[in-house]
Amino acid sequence: QVQLVESGGGLVQAGGSLRLSCAASEHTFSSRPMAWFRQAPGKEREFVSGMPWAGGFTIYGDSVKGRFTVSRDNAKNTVYLQMNSLKPEDTAVYYCAAGPFRQSSSRYAQNYDYWGQGTQVTVSS
Repeated sequence: QVQLVESGGGLVQAGGSLRLSCAASEHTFSSRPMAWFRQAPGKEREFVSGMPWAGGFTIYGDSVKGRFTVSRDNAKNTVYLQMNSLKPEDTAVYYCAAGPFRQSSSRYAQNYDYWGQGTQVTVSS
């Protein structure tokens, strides 16, 4: 069982930056694809970014490409989401997710097994 805990959310003005962190409890973290999703009120959960467990390419949703950067520190069992040039439409609860052991990363929420509780990001105009 992998437990994920997000942190780093908050209130920021448009154009500002935030860095989200997601700490995993389990030692197989380094062998799992990780992803960030977000959900705004009244909207469906949206893919933000995905990172493979080894090699490969990180992937981003079209709405955040060029502004957000995902990274991971396997020694700390932590994945990060650096968010720059934030816009009011980025306001949402952000969730990190862990996929199956040694599987490819994916844009689809159903392909992830474990989820954090979410952290609120609010961008004011």
